[in-house]
Amino acid sequence: MSELPDGTAADGNSDIMQATYRALRDHGYADLTVQRIADEYGKSTAAIHYHYDTKEDLLAAFLDYLLARFVDAIRDIETTDPDARLSLLLDELLAKPAETQGLSVALLEMRSQAPYNDAFRERFAQNDEYVRYALKAVINHGIDEGAFADVDAERAAHALLSIADGGRTRAVVFDDMSELELARQTASEYVDATLR
Repeated sequence: MSELPDGTAADGNSDIMQATYRALRDHGYADLTVQRIADEYGKSTAAIHYHYDTKEDLLAAFLDYLLARFVDAIRDIETTDPDARLSLLLDELLAKPAETQGLSVALLEMRSQAPYNDAFRERFAQNDEYVRYALKAVINHGIDEGAFADVDAERAAHALLSIADGGRTRAVVFDDMSELELARQTASEYVDATLR
């Protein structure tokens, strides 16, 4: 995949975000430079520095961009049926990463920097909080509608997110996208055993 799926940056810098994606995909976090991003962007490094003072500022904006796209994807789920909505949410977490394997590698590299980089840690924490909220909300809705058993929604959301995180990490570390399929199946089995 040469581009991220459709989406635009809130500040109009979608082309820079696409260039950042391609550079991260091709070079990884450790070998990423503003020059490599500029090469993908087709402009000078000065054009990038016009918008972002440092590479870390750019990468923090890139994480914001990805989070906004993920939030939009969740909001675009049109069904209100809790079971179908939970299934689609789990697909967003575990099926979509298979379409952007290079990005998954780069994000894991960036995630490994979070203990040392406050901006990265804040973005990943924000993403985690949003995903847990989305999972918890759909589980609570399912409980209210009688579609799911009366469980601790916070705990169930945490378990599902742990399954998703583990599957995505294993897929990258072992370079085996079938780990995503296995994690998706495991998440479905957890839903069947716990929520039904």
